Amino acid sequence: MDGQLIAFTGVAAGMVALPGADFTVVVRNALASRTAGLASALGVAGGLLVHTALAVAGLAAVLVTLPVLFRTVQLLGGAYVLYLGISGLYALRRRISEKNRTPGNGTGPEAPQAFGRALRQGFLTNALNPKAPVLFLSLLPQFVPAGQPPLPRTLLLAALVVALALIWFPAVALLVDRLGRWLRRPRTARAIEGGSGVALTGLGLVLVTGPLLR
Repeated sequence: MDGQLIAFTGVAAGMVALPGADFTVVVRNALASRTAGLASALGVAGGLLVHTALAVAGLAAVLVTLPVLFRTVQLLGGAYVLYLGISGLYALRRRISEKNRTPGNGTGPEAPQAFGRALRQGFLTNALNPKAPVLFLSLLPQFVPAGQPPLPRTLLLAALVVALALIWFPAVALLVDRLGRWLRRPRTARAIEGGSGVALTGLGLVLVTGPLLR
């Protein structure tokens, strides 16, 4: 039995399941509809595929060693996450205002988002994460046994990360949808949407205004 592979699976599973911008986007879109949640989950897995492919190809090393390029990705990622957070808070505020003006309306989240839009949100949220190249570049080589060709092994490890994402994030989306009757109650939905908006806004601000992540 490959002990290193088992250890990597545990590390990768924890990394994938760790709550962050990806998790928040999937939950928020799953509140809108099951389709939007699953689309976001697939988008996140696609973003991870990009990061792992770059790490395997060695291109992530270039990104890490060029501060200007790295900072550009950091700013782009932060700006996009910030946009998602602010737009979510604005949409929530607008629905509350509409409900106050017209009682009986606004009893849940917005109408289901288009599949493509939710897919794009999940993909960009993950693909523009500036910490991912550093993480994969430093993590994958640690689990390549001495004397073993690195390319096949890193390809296996990269595929494992993407497979875990394809299990975890769709499961989150389906769970949110399963609990939809409770989660979509007006007060609960507003609390979740408000919380996700604040979380994404905070994450975006940290990335945009914080120091260079190295």
